[in-house]
Amino acid sequence: LRILRPADLRKDGKIYRNGTELFDFSSNDYLALSGHPKLKEASKKAVDSLGASASASRLLSGDLKIHHELEEKVARFKGKESALVFNSGYQANVGIISALYNRADVVFCDRLSHASIIDGVRQSGAKLFRFGHSDLDHLESLLKKEGHKFENRLIVTETVFSMDGDKPPLTELVNIKAKYDCFLMVDEAHATGIFGQNGAGVVEEQGLSDRIELIMGTFSKALGSFGAYLACSEKIKQYLINSCRSFIYSTALPPATVAANIEAVNIVRDEPIRRKTLLANADYFRSKLQKSRFDVRGESQIVPLIVADTDRATRLSCQLQQSGYWVLPVRPPTVPAGGARLRFSLTYHHSRQTLEVLADKVAELMKGQE
Repeated sequence: LRILRPADLRKDGKIYRNGTELFDFSSNDYLALSGHPKLKEASKKAVDSLGASASASRLLSGDLKIHHELEEKVARFKGKESALVFNSGYQANVGIISALYNRADVVFCDRLSHASIIDGVRQSGAKLFRFGHSDLDHLESLLKKEGHKFENRLIVTETVFSMDGDKPPLTELVNIKAKYDCFLMVDEAHATGIFGQNGAGVVEEQGLSDRIELIMGTFSKALGSFGAYLACSEKIKQYLINSCRSFIYSTALPPATVAANIEAVNIVRDEPIRRKTLLANADYFRSKLQKSRFDVRGESQIVPLIVADTDRATRLSCQLQQSGYWVLPVRPPTVPAGGARLRFSLTYHHSRQTLEVLADKVAELMKGQE
């Protein structure tokens, strides 16, 4: 069974549990912005001027100018006409898909896409087909066989996969969606802030913002705050405002969170050294583990070490905790059977020296279990 394990404190890349200090390798605070002085100051000012809560949904009295300021900033950041803010990534994915698609439609989804995407399709009533991970031949075969049977077709993928840390062949996906008259939705939750000239994500990195209809992402990972967004056309935004249940029936994000989100986008744009350093350190850590001939994957700040056996993954996690590292095992059904792993989630807090010592400790423990 999964259990909740409250920490005493999380600070500066470390987690404190029962009085013990551990390096935190399970956090999504990739750019170390959650404790950034500018985010904290922006939140404090918003509380002082606007209060602790929006106190209503945005279609009642909870719609504040600061929400519109954030949406305009996100739209520019992501290179789209408009944007709509949601309370979480889960609410965004479920609400967007279930509002835009129905039983007459079909959705083709990468097999490793987040549970919120699958839940959104199920709530929509649309037919779901899952293609092999980044397997475009499989996707195209499904489109040829099934796509013409439905009124509308949607392809969904992540731009950085949360458990594997890899990217899809996005340019090829865009070409396929155009060939088969589909919309494409991408989840940039783990890419926003990390990739692209301005940190806007993989879509920006590959220059595809004008060719992708639905670009979703979150403020709760690299941006160090909370909430989510959809960057899209103004027409789609207005439709969702009137039909998306997770938007309509939720109290709006509190002003303090919205203010922090605005400041986070500014920092991501203005401080590229954070993402450049993080990705360089991730490449170093991944390369060092690969030199020990371990099955290490990914091309991002997420570094999964595949150990296959669930019990072994759990033992290694416990041993690393005893050595001062908070690294959690990821087991089926979160990952496919036989794919149990340790998921190292690197952040800007982690120094090259810390990563070097950790890689040596992992090699020691892995070899000790052979």
